[in-house]
Amino acid sequence: MQKNDSSPRYTCNEYREEMILLGLRKRLSSGNLSAEEKESLLKEIQRVEEEMGIG
Repeated sequence: MQKNDSSPRYTCNEYREEMILLGLRKRLSSGNLSAEEKESLLKEIQRVEEEMGIG
């Protein structure tokens, strides 16, 4: 049986971006953040999502 090479591949970079996004969201949900920290996290999440093509 031959492997289908036309299927999209899940790369290390995609995995890395997902883990970064997950970490940012976890920090955001931790609660005790200043308004500046929260705003910074939201901007970073938006930037990562745009890079991933989901934002």
